Amino acid sequence: MPSFRRAKWSIAALFCFLGFQYGTWVSRLPALKTRLDLGAGEVGLLLMACGAGAAAAFPLVAVLMRRLGSRRLSLLSALALIAVLAALSVVPDYPLALLAVCADGVAVGCLNVAMNAQGAALETTYDRTAMSQLHATFSAGLLAASLLTSGATTLTPSVPAHFAAAGALLLLLLAAARKALLPDTAPAPATTGKQPRRFKPPSWTTLLMGCAMTFGTITEGAMNDWSTLYLKDSVKASATVAPLGIAVVSATMLLARACADRWRDRWGDGPVVRAGSALAAVGLALALLAGGVVPTLLGFACVGLGAAAITPCVYVAAAEHGSDALSLVAAMGTTGLLAGPALIGFVAGAGGLTLGMAVVAASALAVTLTATWIPWRERAARQAGQPVATA
Repeated sequence: MPSFRRAKWSIAALFCFLGFQYGTWVSRLPALKTRLDLGAGEVGLLLMACGAGAAAAFPLVAVLMRRLGSRRLSLLSALALIAVLAALSVVPDYPLALLAVCADGVAVGCLNVAMNAQGAALETTYDRTAMSQLHATFSAGLLAASLLTSGATTLTPSVPAHFAAAGALLLLLLAAARKALLPDTAPAPATTGKQPRRFKPPSWTTLLMGCAMTFGTITEGAMNDWSTLYLKDSVKASATVAPLGIAVVSATMLLARACADRWRDRWGDGPVVRAGSALAAVGLALALLAGGVVPTLLGFACVGLGAAAITPCVYVAAAEHGSDALSLVAAMGTTGLLAGPALIGFVAGAGGLTLGMAVVAASALAVTLTATWIPWRERAARQAGQPVATA
């Protein structure tokens, strides 16, 4: 069994891998749009295909998790993501691009569940919190991808050259991740009779966790997509200040995720999720009522700080109920990430962007309400970092 630190860094490499891979191809959408001669609607459909592939992968992920385990599934899906990145660099037409991006979504769905299962197993095995920091490395991967894209476009306009360099870095991350991933438990012995696995409807607790994940990802995704437009159109911020909205949300969320495991150790997952989501809801609501650039940015900071620990804590809680529960909760989270920005756009079209942002505040408040009914595991903080259970 690897040490806590070695296992943590190996799993963190998977989170960084996923952020880096996604950030790499999304950051080159303008180049893909030009090469394939796409309109804005076709680009939107391309992004939707990725999310749809991830959401639709739920039945497949549940089966693969049972048969392969989180360790093998994470490695295989990571290899598939490298292959998809290579395909996107040379794809000749739009239908094949849609197919490649949909395949990317399926592989993302597999890796998302597998790496979060590894993170939950890490916390259970060593009885130490780590999931929030692991999610912070995903954000770090996104940042690294944007920096590489900036450097690559300065040197050469070639997308294949950029993606080849990114693929090499992804292989290095995968090699680092492979060294100390946690082993999976042995599968249950097969029964003599070939009885098909019966479908079991999700429990009430699993549905509650799925709702909390959905509302949490709606909050997070909508802020990423609509914060700049809200500052520009509703608050009348300048073109220089408007982009600071997403910067404030991203920076505060990264900072909070770096610290959230200490909060979880001290107060527990349930109080952290409830207090954080309440902070996001109240802070954003007050900012919408006050108006102005400074109150709005402060409200956005409250959302970044408050929403940071929602998804890590819910992933841990779902993993404790088995791989099927984790797969369903992850799929519901992906659905929220997909549907949230579109829902805000529909509301904004009917009643204005301020009303649309009020829906984001209501979504954060819904996390607070659902989190009160989730049976969060009580923690006893340990500092030795020695295994206390099998993975």
